[in-house]
Amino acid sequence: MCEPVDANTDYVLLHTHAGGSVLASAHVDRKLAGHIAKASGAPVLVLDFRRAPEHKYPAQVDDAEAAFNWLLSEGYEPGNIITIGHSIGGFIAVALPLRLRDKKQPLPGAIVSISPWCDLEIANETIATNARTDKILSKELLEFFRDAWIGGTGIEFTDTRINLNRADLSGLPPTLVSWGTYEVLAGEDEEFAARVKNAGIDTTTVVVPGGQHSYVYGAGRVPEADAAIAQIGTWVREKTKI
Repeated sequence: MCEPVDANTDYVLLHTHAGGSVLASAHVDRKLAGHIAKASGAPVLVLDFRRAPEHKYPAQVDDAEAAFNWLLSEGYEPGNIITIGHSIGGFIAVALPLRLRDKKQPLPGAIVSISPWCDLEIANETIATNARTDKILSKELLEFFRDAWIGGTGIEFTDTRINLNRADLSGLPPTLVSWGTYEVLAGEDEEFAARVKNAGIDTTTVVVPGGQHSYVYGAGRVPEADAAIAQIGTWVREKTKI
């Protein structure tokens, strides 16, 4: 748990890290989560979900749901929990509320989805057009992650459980979607944000010019990343009344 001084502990952000389901951990994200916690004025619980290929889908969403339920058991109101994450964590930040909605269970108060992996078809045009500017992700790496995550499960790339740009997005709480213009996922993230808005959801976008995939890794070192995190923190405070 990252808890800044004078944090409003009635609220909490449930944070899921990047890594395509295969790489990284809660430890990798603790620093950037601390910056997000300070900007939003609330503690951040950084989830160390199980990783593929040993633990394929839906293990990661299962772990996020377990963490959400644990927070409820600790006395947090559902509406005082904000789901947040980047890359595959940005997917999980949305996939969990969709699962809760389908179960007719209480939803978090808001969603922050940063550089989300939205389209497992890996078909958006920016996969190719941003190939030279994205220094972190590539089509080949995404294909590797995809196989590690859902290979052998029988799940199709278009399955609405794992493809946000095919899913029914109705009924979500206020949602902020953010991405960098240099990343290969920029096109699918822009499409996702439009689909959220078209579903009638209170939607905000934070687009970082020249931003790399998971630009939040630059927290505390890259002014553009810090400016975007400040915007996200202000939005969280406004939507949840922290």
